[in-house]
Amino acid sequence: MAFKEIQAEDFVYSTFKTIGKDWLLVTAEKDGKANTMTASWGGLGVMWGKNVAYVVIRPQRYTKEFIDGADTLSLTVFDENYRKMLSYCGSVSGRDEDKIAKSGLTVAHENNTPYFNEAKIALLCKKLYAQEFKPECFIDQESKEKWYPGADYHTMYIVEIEKILVQE
Repeated sequence: MAFKEIQAEDFVYSTFKTIGKDWLLVTAEKDGKANTMTASWGGLGVMWGKNVAYVVIRPQRYTKEFIDGADTLSLTVFDENYRKMLSYCGSVSGRDEDKIAKSGLTVAHENNTPYFNEAKIALLCKKLYAQEFKPECFIDQESKEKWYPGADYHTMYIVEIEKILVQE
């Protein structure tokens, strides 16, 4: 199989299913090494006149170091038969083992942005903005209490989608 590029207007996948149910791998590279993590929170839209995605990463995640150290990242989506791999990539830290190698994924690059050949969709993105969630900014206190009992607030990244690749 090979990837083809599509325009954002032709992206016909449900954001709610793609992110919330199918999950994503968020991948970045630092010092020649890629790291990835599974994510199921985020979104797609338009900001500052650009097609964007936003993802949120907790401070203790090893992948955050890679995202912070890179200008670009990828968001990749996989078929359901990769669910076990996605679960593994979300539960094991790249600090402890080479989870990309152990997962059997093949890293590809487009303009120095790592993504995976096995993905059905690859969003290649450039970082635009990052901000830590702050406890005083929560209007909905129930969400703060439910999702942040340890006060380990996410950093939100807004990234410009520079290219969308889908498997043919």
